[in-house]
Amino acid sequence: MIEQTTAPADETLLEPFLGGRSFPQCWEQYETDGYVIFPGIMPGEEVERQRAALQPFIEADIRGRNVFEGVQSNRIYAMLGKDPIFADLIIHPLQLAFATRELGRSFLLSACLAINLHPGETVQPWHMDDDHCRQPLPRKALGVSTFWTLDPMTEDNGATEIIPGSHKWGNVELNGANRPSDFVTKDRGDQSVDPGAHSGAIKAIMPAGSLMIAKGNLWHRGGANRSADTRLIVTPQYCPGWMRPLETMLLAVPPEKAVALPERARELLGYSIHEPFMGYVDGMHPGRTLAGQTG
Repeated sequence: MIEQTTAPADETLLEPFLGGRSFPQCWEQYETDGYVIFPGIMPGEEVERQRAALQPFIEADIRGRNVFEGVQSNRIYAMLGKDPIFADLIIHPLQLAFATRELGRSFLLSACLAINLHPGETVQPWHMDDDHCRQPLPRKALGVSTFWTLDPMTEDNGATEIIPGSHKWGNVELNGANRPSDFVTKDRGDQSVDPGAHSGAIKAIMPAGSLMIAKGNLWHRGGANRSADTRLIVTPQYCPGWMRPLETMLLAVPPEKAVALPERARELLGYSIHEPFMGYVDGMHPGRTLAGQTG
């Protein structure tokens, strides 16, 4: 058994998405601010293709169970188990280049969900996507979070809010940060009242088809939707190969569906090895379990 391998970032492959910047320049911003935005890199027809695949699940209109999920939001989980089209949002070379450099070659898909904010949604509690690892701060990021905009993120429709540079903070008492009760209660209060207003926060305003890549230890939150329209994004998130993913991908995506996915997507689900042999099944590479499956 050997660890999966991913070639170093090929800048010629990434060049169409970098907006005239070099990959090292983009990486420097990511390291300094904790995030970097690539506006409008997904063609409009692909945006519509992804939206169409999500539409049946949006129309089901299952709202969030608590204020963290958002009681006026739809969250769609287990996306690769629903439609293989979503693999395109997970194995884009730009995301993989950042995740490889941050997390190492054997990184995994930790979560992938669509978030559809309805008008009237309130601000989400501030949080870090890799906070569940419970490691002391400050520290290296233990996750990479990415955000694909299928709708524009605007000043008014609930654009993701971030605090640049907050990935370098130690332990802080941040007003409006997530608490255990936020995963239970549905009572967030008045939309006009922001318990977590922060002078250093900015809104990640960007057109549809854009990609934001952020460190897992960057403080961020979903904004309040004060517009008359919904706001739809998809957020694939990655973790190191030795860390438990947030969603149990090998159950979320049944083997008969996993076998039909691109090889790189299967590796990210967990059909891969973290060197020297973490992830084996009956002493062998987990990819062998897909032998005989039909998609």
